[in-house]
Amino acid sequence: MTRINRVILIVLDSVGIGELPDAATYNDTGSNTLGNIARLHKGFSIPNLVAMGLGNIDPDNDIPTTPNPSAVYGKANEQSAGKDTTTGHWEISGLILEKPFPTFPDGFPAEFIAEFEEKIGHQIIGNKTASGTTIINELGDEHVKNQRPIVYTSADSVFQIAMHEDIFPIDQQYEICEIAREMLSGDLEVGRVIARPFVGFNGNYSRTSRRKDFAVLPPDNILDAIKGQGKEVHAIGKIVDIFAGKGITSYVKTADNQEGINQTIQAIKNEKNGLIFTNLVDFDMLFGHRRDVPGYAKSLMEFDARLPEITAALRPGDLLIITADHGNDPSAPGTDHTREYIPILNFSPSISKGKNMGVRNSFADIAATIAEALDVPLKTPGVSFFQELQFK
Repeated sequence: MTRINRVILIVLDSVGIGELPDAATYNDTGSNTLGNIARLHKGFSIPNLVAMGLGNIDPDNDIPTTPNPSAVYGKANEQSAGKDTTTGHWEISGLILEKPFPTFPDGFPAEFIAEFEEKIGHQIIGNKTASGTTIINELGDEHVKNQRPIVYTSADSVFQIAMHEDIFPIDQQYEICEIAREMLSGDLEVGRVIARPFVGFNGNYSRTSRRKDFAVLPPDNILDAIKGQGKEVHAIGKIVDIFAGKGITSYVKTADNQEGINQTIQAIKNEKNGLIFTNLVDFDMLFGHRRDVPGYAKSLMEFDARLPEITAALRPGDLLIITADHGNDPSAPGTDHTREYIPILNFSPSISKGKNMGVRNSFADIAATIAEALDVPLKTPGVSFFQELQFK
């Protein structure tokens, strides 16, 4: 059997494939990110993902099936409580969380805000759930006039602070976020504190690329296991933020999906062994939360068009795993993530033929599989499906 030297793990952020059995608990009955996009968007075509077997995972949806899939395919249940980015990625890395990270749909408690204001020496404005691009134009003028940071949250477990770069220098912005990160503990321990710098004037503001995430430090996981064996863990996109840099040997941040794909292909072409871990965030950030079915469909088709470039760069000792971290059905009500199965597509030049590996009990099965593939020790509740991958 071919020896696996490297795993390329690509997370299509929010690309779920149907409601989980407990979806009703999360008010997500009927959610199906991929299925509903395929049903609602005329002309939706993802032939390369179809050839791998994406449509075979759930033959009842409108994604075409194929008689000879090139990948070993299946889907996974989420055991962790919650449906946010951090929880999903952490479970993929082998961790199961019994308690979800808290969310604050009505804003953060007044007592906390008062203490935060005292510590940073500024009053804040906002403190509500909002779109980041909307709130800076809604409150930007007041922010500039009174030098008050804009605090807001979302359906995710986040404490976001938007500040104008001409009013608050970037180092000061990061210091303010570090104060918030230290304060947000216990029942207030959100998954991430996010600096959201912006520029502009007179109600016409735009965010800059100097965003920075301050995440909760995760327990040891597959990243630490790989790094501990002297192998490389190369993170692409927001992976370094989700894991607070822990277990990562090198990283690159990206502006959008296309840059993420370019960086992934470049990393594959390099002579590195270990794990390449990519997050492609546009599906979630630009289209899922904004309930933009056509935009989401177009973004999926753009990824599908680049997939042959990714597979062409693979070598015999490579294993490509394409998956997701949660759902974000753009046809669902509201703007929240949706509680869904995640698809799993396993592809390698050395896989002899595709097959259905069924429903996996946990996202953590991915971590267990990577550990077996790379021959690194890992304690995880996940169960490896490596032996189901039909290598030549």
